[in-house]
Amino acid sequence: MPIKFKLARFSCAVIVSLALLDPTAWCAESVANGSAASAAAEPGEVVVTVTRRAQSSLTLPVAIDSVDATLIRRGQLQVNLSESLGGVPGASVQNRQNYAQDLQVSLRGFGARSSFGVRGVRLYADGIPGTMPDGQGQFSQFDLGSAGRIEVLRGPFSALYGNSSGGVIALYSEDPAPGQQLQAQLAAGSYGLQRESLKLSGSSAAASYLIDVAHFATDGYRDHSAAQRNNLNSRWRIELSLASTLTLVANAVQTPFVQDPLGLTQAQLANPRQAGSNALSFNTRKSLQQGQLGVLYEHHPLVGVEFAAQFYGGHRATTQYQAIPVASQNPATHPGGVIDLARSFWGTDMRVSSAPGLAGGKLQLTAGIAYDQLDEDRRGYLNYVGTSLGVLGALRRSLSNRVYDFDQYVQAQWDPAPKWHLLAGVRHSVVDVRSFDLLAAPGTNPVSAVRYQATNPVAGLSFQATPALSIYSALGRGFETPTLNDIAYASVNGSVPGLNLQLQPARSNTYELGLKQLAGGGSLNLSAFRIDTRHELAVLQNSGGRSVFQNIDATTRTGLELGAREPLGEVLSARVAYTWMRAVVAEPYLTCTAVPCAQPTTTVASGSRLPAVPQHFFYSALSWQPAPAGLTLTAELIGRAQIYANDTNTAAAGGYWLGNLSLALEQQRGGWHFSEFARIDNVADRRYVGSVIVNESNSRFFEPEPGRAFYLSVSLAHR
Repeated sequence: MPIKFKLARFSCAVIVSLALLDPTAWCAESVANGSAASAAAEPGEVVVTVTRRAQSSLTLPVAIDSVDATLIRRGQLQVNLSESLGGVPGASVQNRQNYAQDLQVSLRGFGARSSFGVRGVRLYADGIPGTMPDGQGQFSQFDLGSAGRIEVLRGPFSALYGNSSGGVIALYSEDPAPGQQLQAQLAAGSYGLQRESLKLSGSSAAASYLIDVAHFATDGYRDHSAAQRNNLNSRWRIELSLASTLTLVANAVQTPFVQDPLGLTQAQLANPRQAGSNALSFNTRKSLQQGQLGVLYEHHPLVGVEFAAQFYGGHRATTQYQAIPVASQNPATHPGGVIDLARSFWGTDMRVSSAPGLAGGKLQLTAGIAYDQLDEDRRGYLNYVGTSLGVLGALRRSLSNRVYDFDQYVQAQWDPAPKWHLLAGVRHSVVDVRSFDLLAAPGTNPVSAVRYQATNPVAGLSFQATPALSIYSALGRGFETPTLNDIAYASVNGSVPGLNLQLQPARSNTYELGLKQLAGGGSLNLSAFRIDTRHELAVLQNSGGRSVFQNIDATTRTGLELGAREPLGEVLSARVAYTWMRAVVAEPYLTCTAVPCAQPTTTVASGSRLPAVPQHFFYSALSWQPAPAGLTLTAELIGRAQIYANDTNTAAAGGYWLGNLSLALEQQRGGWHFSEFARIDNVADRRYVGSVIVNESNSRFFEPEPGRAFYLSVSLAHR
């Protein structure tokens, strides 16, 4: 059946613009040009902004998906990114039921190893990086309540972001409608969940603004998993002149109280709601405060020429209490059971692009530079005083760390014929890491330093066989550096002092073929890929809340991604996403299976599956919207194959099938808009494990998900 996209309005700079250029520049330009692009689009066509002109996503040689505001909010709690990205092929976003450890996110298997935060995947919110120059990212500043869309890029063009391999996830705040609007929402549900939000927005010919505040709290599905979170997201945009615009973005997040239930062993899964060993006695928990500000200036001095500059900065403070036994912390070399981090970060990106008139409009060039810096104070304390557990004890570790990256990039788009489109680019990246040990013993060297660099070219070619069908190919190189958390420990118990500086960056080669079809009110996207990686970063040992990493000589990912949207008559529509991926070890290597581990002794055989990466993942949604409009009933079916929890593939979380139901209603009364929804997750009340803690040395691998859960929400808006 012929298929095509159907979106109501311009989806500004769907992630392709992110792929081809620096994200901070392109996302804002897309907002600026949104109206013009919408006007140029044919009905039902998705338009993206690439190299300073609007064009159909059909012609671009990249695997991209855009999740619009309707899918983000209709029938959704707007709490976790896992709600919105289930229908994106190649993406795995697992809610760990543990707000102290963030979501477990991976694209094409990159990032799956992470036991804390996000690695191997670049994150952006309104163009501001959520990924630091060392490669570690956080979702905490992602505000789904004010999101206009979430865009996901997989494949080789992610290399044009610099230090990443798996892809890019970027959230853009919604564009305010003309006039003024005030919206309030209340949501409540199982396990003590509650969410309240208030949003104010407005737009005129010369300026627009958006302010959203939200409070979220839950008692948690598991014992000792309660959490609170407060979010603020705001964006202002001002037309300085006919040729210049200024955009300001400010957001903040605070999690004053988040408990950590830890992982469970296979035996403990008999009672999946219990907390892990020692979680209660040590009161494992985490607190977080973060604020950041970004400024983007755009100027068009000449027709076809644009200059853009962005600056951002922020601060993040995190304190985490872990469940490390007192006896393990007794040696003077142990860094303690409390991690205290204070991070200041800032960066800039400047670029110039030209020109629609170059070579008759068939060639466009862009060049720029980017600099990002992270200053971190990392302290470790004992998590006890005398016989009192879970309290701040003596200082055991104090490091002053600095990481910066300095990148230069250039990219080009050439359309030699109406049906042919060539995209190419190259980015050179330098990542410099320096650490100063403030507690170093006299006579020892307190300074540690390492530098990583890479030059990564990418290229893609698409052929538009018919007005509704295109095929494409792409290839490129990428790299991923060890994060500060990856190099933080050379041993989990401190027996090997210092940082783990022998780690090398992972380097990958990606090859991709794809097909896109747009017709008949729906869409079809199909891509096949192979990724060969050298020196992949992997967990060597994970114990007591600390991970020691090593490099794997070689891995291979071979996969197939299918995404489709299809109207089924007048009132039914369907969405389907399927990912098949075989992620395996290409050359044998040694790992640890005992605690402590002085030397790796266990062989991981060639062909072993990479942990936390399912071979199959399936998502489908069937929606019923009868006339008159205002009611939407959606049924979801989700399936996932088993995932291994360790390198040796001796422990695994089983696969599962889940069903979810949601009913959403909308009413309009004069200037008032009302909306409500009711939702049931895991209708069949199945027991299952959503995520795993890779290579946990005490076999506490498993993080179980809730049984059947019920949620209700009401909101009202006035314009």
